[in-house]
Amino acid sequence: MTETLSQRRADRGSMAFHAGIAAEGRIAQDYERRGFIIARQRWRGKSGEIDLIVRDGDGLIFVEVKQSRDFESAASALSTAQMRRICRSAEEFLGTQPRGSLTEMRFDVALVNGRGETQIIENAFGHS
Repeated sequence: MTETLSQRRADRGSMAFHAGIAAEGRIAQDYERRGFIIARQRWRGKSGEIDLIVRDGDGLIFVEVKQSRDFESAASALSTAQMRRICRSAEEFLGTQPRGSLTEMRFDVALVNGRGETQIIENAFGHS
């Protein structure tokens, strides 16, 4: 029985999805190990999804996780449009917080390479 092109694509998509979930878990563990509290994983609002929302005292860190064969490829996968979407989603999430838009926040990008090594870029992009 031969595998069809659509079956191979579905298999690749499923593997990429599970690899992404594993990468997010690895990054969540890294933040927890450093004393942060994971507020939400894979939070979805009307504007889109935020991979991780991390509590930093009274502030929040919105984390986008990118996984690829190497750090450079992972970093290049983050587009300007995606950064805008993450900012809109963060604004939406802030609406659920006691201090709203006055909540201190930053945007981190967490990279995971093919060997499972991680690199976190704090304040990777700004809120405009």
